[in-house]
Amino acid sequence: MLNTLIRKFSGHEPSKNTAKKRLQFALVCDKLEVNDETLKALQNDIVEVISKYFEIDQTSLELKVQRDDEASALVFNTPILCVRRSRV
Repeated sequence: MLNTLIRKFSGHEPSKNTAKKRLQFALVCDKLEVNDETLKALQNDIVEVISKYFEIDQTSLELKVQRDDEASALVFNTPILCVRRSRV
């Protein structure tokens, strides 16, 4: 139980959960016919644009595709550390 609490608060997931998420992500990408290179390029572009306005924690960002029967959604999640002041 203590290990579970430590993992929960430290943000570390068991490797089986990580592997499961990666497999689900790979399966969704296969259905969408989106390759890893395209997703990595998209992630880099999103980080570049968001970084103009916010300081973000790039080590904790997450990009995933969620799919249901009717639609797919691209979900980008990253902690925002602070707002960048305009450089006008």
